[in-house]
Amino acid sequence: MLKSLPIVAFAATVNPERSRKFYGKTLGLRLLSEDGFALAFDAGGTMLRVQIVPELRPAGYTVLGWSVPDIRRELTALTRRGVAFRRYEGMGQDELGIWSAPSGAKVAWFEDPDGNTLSLTQFDRPKSKRASAKRPGASRGSLRRASSRRPRR
Repeated sequence: MLKSLPIVAFAATVNPERSRKFYGKTLGLRLLSEDGFALAFDAGGTMLRVQIVPELRPAGYTVLGWSVPDIRRELTALTRRGVAFRRYEGMGQDELGIWSAPSGAKVAWFEDPDGNTLSLTQFDRPKSKRASAKRPGASRGSLRRASSRRPRR
């Protein structure tokens, strides 16, 4: 049903001019359209609709995030563009504000001009299946055949 259809992400703003500058210039997203209801941006192939609302109470949690291959590089680039990264008491973030999750993911948080919490996440890369196929004396075919055999009773 919905599993093969594209998703649309949402955030909100009380000041569309400020949000257009932040999401467009600071974060580098391409503005797709703008009307009296929302600003629509292309966020890596996902539409981000920043809804224009009369009042906003930001959520106390992350509302939008990006999966990045190199969190330090992205964080440094955004800091140069004026983005301030948040620090949370007791999180054990490093000198740049990056938290290491128990899963191995690295996360850093920042806010848009309306106080919406956004994040960057560098997920821990799982070990490659190919690496296990390179064991001495094992080929991909032999591993596949061995894994498909049922143990004898």
